[in-house]
Amino acid sequence: MYVGKGVIGMQMLMLPILEHYNETQQKILWYLYGNLRQGQHYFKSKYIANDLGLSSKEVGTNLGILSDICDDLKITRWSYSHSTTWMVTQRA
Repeated sequence: MYVGKGVIGMQMLMLPILEHYNETQQKILWYLYGNLRQGQHYFKSKYIANDLGLSSKEVGTNLGILSDICDDLKITRWSYSHSTTWMVTQRA
């Protein structure tokens, strides 16, 4: 449950996410936002795929798209070792 400022922030994020992204991209964004709040900044496509019930290719393709169109997060392909690793940070 989100408390205080977090509730307002999540409500503000919800509308743009629902309006601008397809269902798969929405799932990935919610996953990233949830893990960023816990301090995680590096994500492997295969682990996101496993957690969300998607394929690694589907996650990688959509993260590549999101890296170009997402204004709130900076998504960068970081490295490739058995699966693509993505660095994700919130934009200022």
